[in-house]
Amino acid sequence: MPAKVQIDNVYKIFGSSPDKGLKLAEQGASREDILNETGNVVAVADASFKVKQGEIFMVMGLSGSGKSTLIRCINRLISPTAGQVFVDGDDVTLADGQQLREIRRNKMGMVFQHFALFPHKTVAENVQYGLKVQGIGVQERQEKALEALEVVGLAGWGDYYPHNLSGGMQQRVGLARALAKDPEILLMDEAFSALDPLIRREMQDELIELQRTVHKTIIFITHDLSEALKLGDHVAVMKDGRIVQIGSPQDIVSEPADDYVAAFTQDVDRGRVFTIGSIMQEVEPLLGRKDTVETALSRMRSDNLDALHVVDGDSKPVGIVTRQDAGAATREGVRELSKVITTDYPTTSASETLAEVYDLAAAGLPIAVVDDEGSLVGVVSAVDMIANLTPDENIEPINVM
Repeated sequence: MPAKVQIDNVYKIFGSSPDKGLKLAEQGASREDILNETGNVVAVADASFKVKQGEIFMVMGLSGSGKSTLIRCINRLISPTAGQVFVDGDDVTLADGQQLREIRRNKMGMVFQHFALFPHKTVAENVQYGLKVQGIGVQERQEKALEALEVVGLAGWGDYYPHNLSGGMQQRVGLARALAKDPEILLMDEAFSALDPLIRREMQDELIELQRTVHKTIIFITHDLSEALKLGDHVAVMKDGRIVQIGSPQDIVSEPADDYVAAFTQDVDRGRVFTIGSIMQEVEPLLGRKDTVETALSRMRSDNLDALHVVDGDSKPVGIVTRQDAGAATREGVRELSKVITTDYPTTSASETLAEVYDLAAAGLPIAVVDDEGSLVGVVSAVDMIANLTPDENIEPINVM
């Protein structure tokens, strides 16, 4: 799938002689050395990444890492010193004034950390503002504003003013204003950072739910690793203007690129980062209509398994057979799987986190992973779940015998 947004070797140098700073940055000089030698500040250095249609791409780093400058290079609120920014294959850095206005109006919406609402305008009028700039008629923009407010959970609040709303509600207004234009790309710059922790978590959850409906391409800037890991399909970690690692949340936690990333991730609750899909194994199940107890026992012995799931003709699990039960049945001369199947067994989906399904491992049986149609797609053992949790995980050990 072609990239929706692509950043190629982007630099941004602030100062009176950016070309001198750029030359040194391209040679790999540090931000501090460039500042001392030229007086220029390297905000972004050699940044490259691709964002696919419909994904949430998180850019994470400490204050001063260059992340907010980078996102502003995408819509050219800040023009890069060097490099290219592509949106649907078109180079934004080459766009003239008119083209740039069209891209900002029709392709992109931006949500800021500080809500930037007009205090003298109602909530509905704030949401309509971008549509008004686009020249959309009064009735249509009113209808779109009401639709956007409903999407973010603020139906009925259109006639109120920003000071009547809580911080979280005001941020929803900012999000509704961006959504009202129906942009293909949302740029969110520390959008939840100004909110209280509880409201922030609620907004994160709401964004996840919203994305299941609107399927926007979202580039989200944050300094909070937990937020990045919770929201992101992919995460880019920045330090001193450079991207030091890009990967899935699981990649960032399990394989940090350097000590800087490792320091961020050392206290992460892995159980809330790793999904069942990231650790499940593909195991060939037994087919109830043709396999026997003897087949089951032979397969479990050869593959060193303690249990195997049994599926029907549609690959939907109907039960599980343990090696212990199969061995006992064989000694008694029982051949039919139906007589040794246990129908009470744990199931989950690939999208669930380890923490969410941890209790299912208590029975000691492998957990069946099923898709939306109920078909078996993988298996997770209790041992694998525990092995993927950090030693300081705040969950009591499970007896997996």
